[in-house]
Amino acid sequence: MERRVPLNCILRQAVCGAAALAVVACGDEPPPPTVAQFLDNRILLEATMVRCAENRSESKYEAECVNAREAANRIAAEEAAQRRDELEAQSERKRQALRRAQEAAAEARRRAAEAERLRREAELLGQLPASAPAGDPADGGGQLPPPEAGGENAPAPASGQEATDLPPADAPDLDAVREELRRRQQDEDEPQ
Repeated sequence: MERRVPLNCILRQAVCGAAALAVVACGDEPPPPTVAQFLDNRILLEATMVRCAENRSESKYEAECVNAREAANRIAAEEAAQRRDELEAQSERKRQALRRAQEAAAEARRRAAEAERLRREAELLGQLPASAPAGDPADGGGQLPPPEAGGENAPAPASGQEATDLPPADAPDLDAVREELRRRQQDEDEPQ
């Protein structure tokens, strides 16, 4: 007598066999690339991002697409940080150049003020009487008196000018001129 195997058993065995084949076939599939692998291989990352972008709804939660998006986000963050550092360095260079320009302008203003002060001092010293006594050379009074009229070093008078172009007798003395210069210097030094 022959034993008959019920059809149910055959179907069960077929389904179990198919399931076993499916498990074995899935077990041979390599794991998806990691984030580190995507960071090292930019071509693989770009190809995966293109594939994942074509079918977003189906690949949204695939491990490979998730890892590729994470790697792309890290790369974008690194590039943004590098760009920020470059901009900060450029900004610092511009600040230093501006600081140097401001220092040069301040130095130019200081020199111009000094030149103006010297011009005023020379102008005031030009108002000194010709017979002013020679003072201490340290305080600027060591100038020689003008040569005598008609002397061998006397300058020739200009046409229409008399040889008696001496300052009036009431011209300020040297101490008064120095006091005026000090007063003007103090006026310039005071903030406006």
